[in-house]
Amino acid sequence: MFITSREKSIIELIIKTAGKHTALTLATFLNVSVRTVHRDLKAIESILKKFDLELIRTQDEGLMIEGKNEQIFRLIQELMKIKTTDQSPQERKLILLILLLEEGDSFKLQTLAKDLEVSITTLTAYLDELTEWLTTFDVLLHRKRGVGVEVQATEANKRKALANYFLVHFNEELIECLFLAEDQQHTDETILHYFYPDYLAEVDRIVHQAINQHHSKLADSDYIGLIVHICIMIQRTKKQMYLEDDGGQTEELVSEMFLMKDICREIERVFSLSFTEKDIHFLAVRLRAAKFQTTRDVYYDSVVVGQIIKNMIAHVSVQLNTDLTGDFSLYQGLLAHMEPAIFRLKQKMELFNPLTEEIKKKYPVLFMAVRNSIDQELPDLVFPDDEVAYLVLHFGSTLVLKEEVMEIQALIVCPTGIGTSKMLASRIRKEIPEINSVVIKSVKEIKEAALEGYDVVISTVRLPFLNADYILVNPLLTEEDIQSVQNFLQKNIQKLTKDKDYRSFQYKNKTVSTEKPSFEETMKQIKDVHGSIESILQNLRMYRFSDAVSHDQVISHVVRAAEKERLITNASCVIHQLKERENKGGLGIPQTSMALFHCREHHVKELIFQVSHLEQPCTVKGMDGTNMQARNLLLMLAPEELSEAQQEILSLISTSLIEDHEAMMIFSSSNEEIIRKKLEDTFHEYLRNNLIKE
Repeated sequence: MFITSREKSIIELIIKTAGKHTALTLATFLNVSVRTVHRDLKAIESILKKFDLELIRTQDEGLMIEGKNEQIFRLIQELMKIKTTDQSPQERKLILLILLLEEGDSFKLQTLAKDLEVSITTLTAYLDELTEWLTTFDVLLHRKRGVGVEVQATEANKRKALANYFLVHFNEELIECLFLAEDQQHTDETILHYFYPDYLAEVDRIVHQAINQHHSKLADSDYIGLIVHICIMIQRTKKQMYLEDDGGQTEELVSEMFLMKDICREIERVFSLSFTEKDIHFLAVRLRAAKFQTTRDVYYDSVVVGQIIKNMIAHVSVQLNTDLTGDFSLYQGLLAHMEPAIFRLKQKMELFNPLTEEIKKKYPVLFMAVRNSIDQELPDLVFPDDEVAYLVLHFGSTLVLKEEVMEIQALIVCPTGIGTSKMLASRIRKEIPEINSVVIKSVKEIKEAALEGYDVVISTVRLPFLNADYILVNPLLTEEDIQSVQNFLQKNIQKLTKDKDYRSFQYKNKTVSTEKPSFEETMKQIKDVHGSIESILQNLRMYRFSDAVSHDQVISHVVRAAEKERLITNASCVIHQLKERENKGGLGIPQTSMALFHCREHHVKELIFQVSHLEQPCTVKGMDGTNMQARNLLLMLAPEELSEAQQEILSLISTSLIEDHEAMMIFSSSNEEIIRKKLEDTFHEYLRNNLIKE
């Protein structure tokens, strides 16, 4: 039996003072965090089960071990015989991974087993697990007779693998250790057998300062991830392990490179190191994938992604029989999250979400609905459950998410309704948590039963006489059977939620607050919306260029014309800002002849939307990163500070550009009259859905 010395101490304390100790008092006594104790208690529960004992909690959160006295005595005897270790299997695998990635390219099995203080059999099991996991990062472990283990990987992939292992398996420990290192309370020579406490503390200080100076913001998990990557880079650079030139630096990461250069310059000064451009780019890619945009920083011209999100919201709404399409805050949140998410997936960068399993368990129907919408809108990208779970949380901020109370009822049909049917029902409850009500009937009974009351019919025998849909499964419920049932539920969410008391999904505006906005607030909203729409329609202009011109010349001409009309006060600053925005990524709309140039700048006084038609197309970079030919250059300008109404109006315009083929034809037409009519129709529909009905 494997047990750490701390787990042994906790068991002994609980036995001695039954019901007196809580997780908090144990944490205080052992000088660790409550979170650490809770993690140890999970391991202790597994140990106790082997002795037919159970860890229970009293009403006062006191901890007791319950079971027969002879079993408790047997546990005490076993604890006395056991030689404890302070390393869990996960820690031993971490140490093994560090050895494999840090100490060379080939290793003898006997040497590794001795370093880890484990048997060859245990080492082989660890290597089997790591070999499979490392292939995700293109890190290959080859085992050769007489040689041992050989590691084959690029330096970049080694760094990715090592960082990911820390972040997935030791995320909570990293947060705790970072706090202790910051306060210089960490006494160990290294943290998690790898990081130096003073390195962590210094990198934390530098990164925190730089991010604040650049007015950026990172989610906590992304912040930890960036620090881990930087510390790994420092420690491997000191060991002269350098990144190879892989020729992959094609991403446009202007703002990320700017921030990372600031951070790396300070790190070079503090640690007396020299980083290459490849090092900085490697970290900039991590930053781009991790970047947390506040809704204020979102560009409402994100045409393609914006349309995808609108379609996703509409699809989820249909499945749940709840209209979410008018919720702009949901749109904002998803837009802020989605672009970095797509970047991560294209870069094959994994994201760890500690709440995934809890979200899937508590909100299985919403999870399936969001998964369906993603698969429909982005079929070429594989979204892992961790990414989907974050999107579910965005929908959860719009919906009043209590734990789902809607019942999904399953009917199980067996030849007799006895025997294996009970085992099958038990397996279904365990393996498919979405189903929370199971009824068993025999084939004879099914002929007479009313099937309308069941959401899914699962049968172990063929039912040729039955007109209703059913799923044929093995009585032992194989993995394929489980997948078949889950696929059925996922495809039939709309049917499952229809006419049911789905209290989880009540619109927040109707449930959270019954208080109506004040008259002044309503008038301000109407004024903002009216002013925004009026500005767009009044400032709409159509320009035509018959000679060959570059997009820079066109934009310069249009912006300076706006300056003459006093719509902006400094054309040069606005042109510079437009160029900065262009450098961050392509502006051409794929599969169209349009490019959308845009920015927010304090010299812009009103919302502006204007169209320039070119007789001879110019070359621009598309939003997908490839060059394209554009005949229609759209200009959208806005003041630096925008009200929510103004943001929503800009979003309406950008997503309407490609909402369907007709819209694309209209905005590419160079006909001011029909473009104006299209904008008016779009605004009219918005007013009808958001203001007039209220």
